[in-house]
Amino acid sequence: MIIAQNISGRFSSSLYSFERADAAGEMTNNIRSFQTLQLSLSKSNFALRTRMNLEVNLTNKLKDDPRLRFYNLYLEGRDLFGLATLKIGRIPVFSSVAGGVYDGADLKLKYADFRVNAFYGGIVPAYQKLEINSDFANNYFMSGEVKYVGLENFTFSAGYADKNVKPESYLTTRLDENYDPVTVLIQKASSQYKYLTGGIAYVKDGFADIYTNYEFDLNFVTTSKFEVAGRYSQIENLGIDIYYGYREPRVRYNSIFSVFDFGNTSEIEVGADYQVVPGITVIGKYGSVQYKDDNSGRITAGLSTEYGTFNYRKTLGYAGELDAVSVGTARSFMDGFITPSLAVSYTTYKLSADSEENSLVSLLGGVNVRPWRFLSFDLQGQYISNKIYKNDFRVFFKLNHWFSTNLGLL
Repeated sequence: MIIAQNISGRFSSSLYSFERADAAGEMTNNIRSFQTLQLSLSKSNFALRTRMNLEVNLTNKLKDDPRLRFYNLYLEGRDLFGLATLKIGRIPVFSSVAGGVYDGADLKLKYADFRVNAFYGGIVPAYQKLEINSDFANNYFMSGEVKYVGLENFTFSAGYADKNVKPESYLTTRLDENYDPVTVLIQKASSQYKYLTGGIAYVKDGFADIYTNYEFDLNFVTTSKFEVAGRYSQIENLGIDIYYGYREPRVRYNSIFSVFDFGNTSEIEVGADYQVVPGITVIGKYGSVQYKDDNSGRITAGLSTEYGTFNYRKTLGYAGELDAVSVGTARSFMDGFITPSLAVSYTTYKLSADSEENSLVSLLGGVNVRPWRFLSFDLQGQYISNKIYKNDFRVFFKLNHWFSTNLGLL
């Protein structure tokens, strides 16, 4: 009996050049290197997956260089006993409350019309070092969710999320009552999120998609967020989108900005896209955000074709005045062997109607060369000019290698 094993992944090597000015205004040229490995080792229902990155400055060493980051590293068992999927290790977690990467365990259960997901893990150290947090009791994230899919086209969900972060203590200098400098130990209290979540989704291909999301803050006993997003596509070549969102800022948990007066925001956006002919689609959106004592609007218009895209965006009101135009194109030739790309944008902006106007120009040009399916090269130039960065030019080079090997063992 042959048991199939598979080793697959992608290796990328990148170089990024830029200039940096120090406090005295002296310029230094920097070339930063990134080596990224995405690897999957699988056998039957089990797999070991990882994505890691090694970065270092080749010209002027930066603090904490070289940095070896582990974005994920976990063992996965799928369809265990016909009802469970288990991940153990450094796992990416997708959560509207506190998404991120954690060291822990993720369990998914599937039985009849119910889906259950439970997670518990510790917060990873700075720079995603391959170290385990020694204080899980004060630095953790746990969550649980139950879904019901027994009603056709509907999904109902309810969940709980709890995240606690304890900042590290540090020593600093302060002035005492006689204005003499003294060393003080700063110990901040933990920041904790506790939320109840819920949602209803309705999905019917070719007709409409509707998603709702609700979050209730248990610490402050109030609604934190409510969202409704929908798309209607029953009319031929026409799609209509609508979004409504109500949010309460979370700055009071862990930010100095909590001392300022702030209020909730509510937002609504409506848009449509119409396919004029195959390959050409016109897009338009209008959004409005209501703040505590003011409001802001935004307008988006665009054209999408097989040769490129054109977009215009305007904001006005409390969020500032902005006009932005961008054009981009990318086209493959010789069966994907070479793909040049070009993007240009011009933006004018000011904080209010009476403020000074500033402008920004950005240019991106590059080429992708793929001589074989498993190997490609990217070369890209990036240019920006505005009030702060005068004629900033950077160069980016990247090599990608995909690999996949099946091993047959007796």
